[in-house]
Amino acid sequence: MSDEQDKIYASPLDKMVDFRFDEKVVSVFPDMIQRSVPGYATLISNIGILAARYAQPASYCYDLGCSLGAVSLSMQQRITAANCHIIAVDNSQAMIEKARQNFQQEKTASVPVELVCADIADVAIENASVVVMNFTLQFIPLAQRQALISRIYQGMDPGGILILSEKLTFQYAEQEQFHIESHHAFKRDNGYSDLEISQKRSALEQVLIPETLQQHEARLQQAGFGFVEKWFQCFNFVSLVAVK
Repeated sequence: MSDEQDKIYASPLDKMVDFRFDEKVVSVFPDMIQRSVPGYATLISNIGILAARYAQPASYCYDLGCSLGAVSLSMQQRITAANCHIIAVDNSQAMIEKARQNFQQEKTASVPVELVCADIADVAIENASVVVMNFTLQFIPLAQRQALISRIYQGMDPGGILILSEKLTFQYAEQEQFHIESHHAFKRDNGYSDLEISQKRSALEQVLIPETLQQHEARLQQAGFGFVEKWFQCFNFVSLVAVK
């Protein structure tokens, strides 16, 4: 399964099917994510830097919704705290299998990575100094989000960090229009056609449910996090840190 250019939505589709992280998406995912998420490479490298800063000796670092393991790899390359262990979780078997191939090429890493195919709602969070959800919460049903964030908080060590990256929606129509049109311009600049942009948006409509920055901040504070800060934003893509 080699990395290919994303042409999934390049031709008109007779029937629109909800977006899924299946083999078809996995084969083009590196290309898709780079061309769809502004600032993605910067985000990944800086998540590794933050993880290295907050990782505590003999603790777990979780990558929840790890896809092909880019975040886990960034953490693995930078964490120096002794006896850390990365647990990378995704519910797509195709993603986990491809991630496993990626990590087999990393022979010199001192931080072990355990790849787990599971629903993140079923994974115990314990002794965690770093938890990353990189564009993951937006795919969780709205009614389940608070319970998940609260459970993550409970499983974290004092001084631990949660890094939460999400696609945003906005409170005011003018803001929403600016960010959506800017994101579409970014995608066009990366070679996507208007047909591709429109069809992918339709496929994601019932699957990816974005929220406002204020909703995310309120949920993190309700879970118990004392420090919540937006540290990255490019158009309607944002990343927050929350420290226990």
